Amino acid sequence: MAKIVFGADRLEREHVLMGLANANSPMSWDLNMLGSAKVYAENNQIVLITPFILGGAMAPVTVAAAATQTLAEALAGMAFCQIVRPGAPVIFGSFASSMSMQSGAPTFGTPEPQLVLFVMAALARRLGVPFRSGGNFTASKVPDYQAAYESAISFMATMQAGVNFNLHTAGWLEGGLAIGYEKFMLDDDQASMAGAYLAGVDLSDNGLALQAMLDGGPGQHFLGSPHTLANFENAFWRSELSDNNSFEQWEMDGGRDAAVRANARWKAQLAAYEAPPLDAAVHEELLAWMDQRRASFPDSDV
Repeated sequence: MAKIVFGADRLEREHVLMGLANANSPMSWDLNMLGSAKVYAENNQIVLITPFILGGAMAPVTVAAAATQTLAEALAGMAFCQIVRPGAPVIFGSFASSMSMQSGAPTFGTPEPQLVLFVMAALARRLGVPFRSGGNFTASKVPDYQAAYESAISFMATMQAGVNFNLHTAGWLEGGLAIGYEKFMLDDDQASMAGAYLAGVDLSDNGLALQAMLDGGPGQHFLGSPHTLANFENAFWRSELSDNNSFEQWEMDGGRDAAVRANARWKAQLAAYEAPPLDAAVHEELLAWMDQRRASFPDSDV
């Protein structure tokens, strides 16, 4: 990653690594997570400090309590990094989920975690640190209606909260236990919308389009307006996977649903993929390093 600016001291780095350290909720940090955070902080690399909260199991069930606990756990982790190396770059993370009170399984796309997200984003801005969360979460096992609405709700909240770093943007299925290529393509399509959504309202002369309204006058459509013709290519975000044709046209094209279209898309992208060039000597050096590291670990019988 090139030229990243962090924190009030505007720390700049040309080559930056990023490590994730999760609190062992509720209200504790284990040696493994602190150990990794310590190594990253010592080397002035970014640490994502992220409590994982499953409401009702790892925190109280209420939004305010889950947010309070998340803040306390994150502050402890960020303070630890600053003790190790004052000024070490950190990102304040939050991953909150509700829980099915019938089965104990995590649920996604529900209102309460989105409210926690908004609270945590506001707290991160108050602290003056970058904020990490996620989006496009679902408990569905396939890219169906449940996957679509749960993902859309969680992703929209991520955008509205002003998240700086989004982890888990695409492919999430079964509460994170699985990834689906079709879901990845559908999420990728939805993520492409973020740029247009977050750009906000264009208040330039072209955006206000006052002259177009004056030229058109009452009762006149804008289909042939010079302003429409000048902007039609980029006026609206366009999905690369959605079908907006009539039922008859959709049926003539094969009557394919979103998952089938996404299946064809990932297969086409995979077929067209070209691996980036890598120097043969570097490749051999990397393989030797991996073999050396693997041999240094105790046999786990896995």
